[in-house]
This record gives sequence, C-alpha cells and structure tokens, in this order.
Amino acid sequence: MENKVINTNFKDIFKHPSISNFNAFSQSIFTKISHCHTAKMGYHVLACNNDKCLNIKQVYHCCGNRPCPYCGTMKREEWVENRTNELLPTPYYHVVFTLPHELNSVILGNRKVLFNTLFQAASQTLINHGKNPEFLAAEPGITMVLHTWGSDLSFHPHVHCIVTGGGFDGTKWVEAKRKNSKFLFPTKSLSQMYKAIFMTELERNSAISWNDGEKEKVIKAIKYKKWNVYAKAPFGGPAQVIEYLGRYTHKIAITKHRIMNVNDTIIQFKYKDYADNSKQKIMNLTHEEFLRRFELHILPKKFVKIRHYGFLRNRHKIVRINKIRESMGLGESLPKVQIPVAVRMLEKYGKDIGKCDCCDTGRWVVVLDTRVRRTPKQAPIAIVGSIKHEPPS
Repeated sequence: MENKVINTNFKDIFKHPSISNFNAFSQSIFTKISHCHTAKMGYHVLACNNDKCLNIKQVYHCCGNRPCPYCGTMKREEWVENRTNELLPTPYYHVVFTLPHELNSVILGNRKVLFNTLFQAASQTLINHGKNPEFLAAEPGITMVLHTWGSDLSFHPHVHCIVTGGGFDGTKWVEAKRKNSKFLFPTKSLSQMYKAIFMTELERNSAISWNDGEKEKVIKAIKYKKWNVYAKAPFGGPAQVIEYLGRYTHKIAITKHRIMNVNDTIIQFKYKDYADNSKQKIMNLTHEEFLRRFELHILPKKFVKIRHYGFLRNRHKIVRINKIRESMGLGESLPKVQIPVAVRMLEKYGKDIGKCDCCDTGRWVVVLDTRVRRTPKQAPIAIVGSIKHEPPS
C-alpha cells in the first residue's frame, strides 16, 4: 500500500505550479506524465466474452512520452529484440565519451546542435580508429546512446557506445588485431582525436549561440583540459550485450523504483555517489528543484537519442550484415517479426493479459476505445449483454 501512495504522489509532482516556468514543450510533457494512466489520457473498455461472466473493466491509456517513468517497457523489449538479430559472434566493447562540465551552460542553450556534435565527434573518432591499419583496417559497427544525467539528476551529457571487436572492409569480416585485449583502441588516442573533432566544430559552427564573452572564456577553460573517454572491459558475450541494451538504451533520468518518499514539499530518492566509491546515498530535493533537474533531461522534440554508425548505419544495413554473416560462414539474419504485446507479456512475465481475471476462462473483448479516430468526441454508452457502462467524466 505504501508504494502505491508514493507512486501516486510522485506523479502529482508534475502538476506543481512551478511547471509554468518552463517552455511550452516541457510543460506539455509534465502535463502528460501527470495524466499517464488516467481517464484524461483516454481509456478502453474490455468485456468478458463468457456469457456466464460478462465481467467488464476499463483500462486507462499511458502517455507514451520518453521521459515518463511509467511508459516504454514494451517498446524497449521490441527494440532490443531487433538488435539481438544483428549481433555477431565477436567481442563487443563498451566506450563512453564525456564532455567537460564547463560546456554545460552552452549545451543547455544549444541542446540539439551540441548533442548532434557529441554524436558526430564520438562516432567519427571510433570510425577513424577502426579504419586505421594498426587497429582494424575496417569499419566497426557502433550503437550509441545519449544520456544526459548523473545519478543525482545533475546535468552530465555523455554517450555510451557498443563497438564490435572487428569490422567490415566492404567485402568480408575483419577480426580486431587486439581482440584479446581489454580495450579495442587506446584511450589516449581516442581522447585526443575526440577532443580535436569536437573543438573544431565548437569553434566554427555558426549555429551555436553564445552570450557576450562566453565563447572565449569557455574555449580557454577546456582547451588544455583532459577530456575523459572510458574504454571499459569487453562484454562477456552476446548475452551480456543484450542485458546492457535492455537496461540502458531506453533508460530515463529517474525511475519510480528509486523514489523512497514524497511529502508536500520534499521528494526523496536513492542515487549512487560515483565520487565516493559508488556508495548509495539519499537525495532530498524540493518539488521545484526536482522538476528543474528533471526538465534538464527532456530532449528536444523528435531528437533521436539512439543512433547507429559504421556498418550498422541504417542505409543498406541488412545487405551489409548478410554479407558479413556470409563471410563468417553464417546464415542470413532473421527477418523482423511484429510480436503482439499480449504475446510479449506472456513470454516475459507468464501473464495472459487477454484472459478474464474474474472467470479465468473467458477472453477480453474491446467494446470501446477512445483512441479510435472515428469515435465521436462524445463517447457512446457501451452495452455488453445486460451491463451498461458510461465513460468516466
């Protein structure tokens, strides 16, 4: 019962009067999150098809927004499954590209441009190293995911990269020369090239807006500073890659299971303090400060946060993957299959959402769905057998 109360109150935070201080897009996101799984997002009515039961229930719709702590599980499962079909029998490496904190204010004023620059600089660095005969002499496959947060909801933009331990030279698969190493490419070389590419774009891109005197000050602060690139140990195998994809690709700034307590003024949640040996600590924030930090991580409208580069880039990707698989003596990759949500729920959780939970024999039938565009704005009364249901006000 306690968790239910906390989760309900947590959602109510997004109705706080301070949301009027944010831009229109962020305000719309906050409003939709507060309405998620309520009548304001619409609903559909289900009726049991067992004549002896005729049970009826209404299910409220989710908001479907990327930052929402209550949405996205099924989309993530589908995305991960599609990526699984692209995995190859080769090592996979994990590389993280970060940015100096001195850039934070500039990025916040130029999110779309500088997030794109971050993707561009990191991907070009990996591709250039892959094409270098000393390391690979081929084009690696790269999946990149943008994260903008620290565990305490601070602004910390960085990209996580999954890089194949080999590459495609246009005709065949090429194994990495350092495939038994803990890293695919040397971090010092990655850091230097990444910094040079990003700095060049930062100085010459006229689309970046600066405050008076800010450009010279920021560039001076980061020019002689070391930029951090973390090359982590390779994944243990495809299973670990899949686990990582499922856990981190669709991750959001904060999930509801981290929320510990909510009252009229304070929200309390768990976080890891990476500066203190990753110890788990408790953060207490006012509702206003929580919303301010949360809003930092709402990406620009329609911004793509998961991208693919190298031989995994979208154009002609399947053709390249099948050529690679052929050169490795493997069959063609399996075609994508659309799996219904009900089947996914049954496979993953063992729950048959299509079965009536009253009689346990009948099946649910949709008798009214307010999402259907052809449904009149004034939803009709649905009659199932002798049961009459009126939509909620």
